[in-house]
Amino acid sequence: MTIAIVDYGMGNLFSIFNALDYVGGSPKIISEPAELAGAEGIVVPGVGAFGQCMERLCRFESALNNARDCGTPIFAICIGLQVLFEESEESPAARGLGWIMGKVIKLPTSVMIPQMGWNSLSIKRPVEMLQGIEEGDMFYFVHSYYAKPVDKSRIVATTEHGVDVTAAIARDNIFATQFHPEKSGVKGLKILENFVRSIRC
Repeated sequence: MTIAIVDYGMGNLFSIFNALDYVGGSPKIISEPAELAGAEGIVVPGVGAFGQCMERLCRFESALNNARDCGTPIFAICIGLQVLFEESEESPAARGLGWIMGKVIKLPTSVMIPQMGWNSLSIKRPVEMLQGIEEGDMFYFVHSYYAKPVDKSRIVATTEHGVDVTAAIARDNIFATQFHPEKSGVKGLKILENFVRSIRC
């Protein structure tokens, strides 16, 4: 079983590599789109700005679309979640992948921006990736923008930071978190373990 970690120049690659390896995955950092073809699972990590992320990720777009259409499990993290959407206020001229209808907007000015640190989850509906995660469990966030899907049923967990912030989404073979599971201790590792198990099944 190979889990491809997409290296497009904007990810915390070694932390997620080590975390997946720890929970029994077989991660491989890949830097060429062709390498996605044989992957049984894909992780799209990311830090930084929406527009810059899409500039660097665009050469992987066709291969990622093919993997999505083939049903390959895909896990996107932080800015990786945001680029699943159509657009972002952070980079108005940039186009996202458009896998999830909706927009990424800035956190309200009434709260500290960026949100940086631990915050609790409110689970909206049960999904396989959140097995073993309980209401109020804490996860590590670093972000200034958050996603607002048109179809609210895509949201599987939120956190509160001035508003209800989309913390995790799920659709078919796609799962994504605004928080960093690889930096979220035992509970974060549990989510990554669930991802590894879903691939083996």
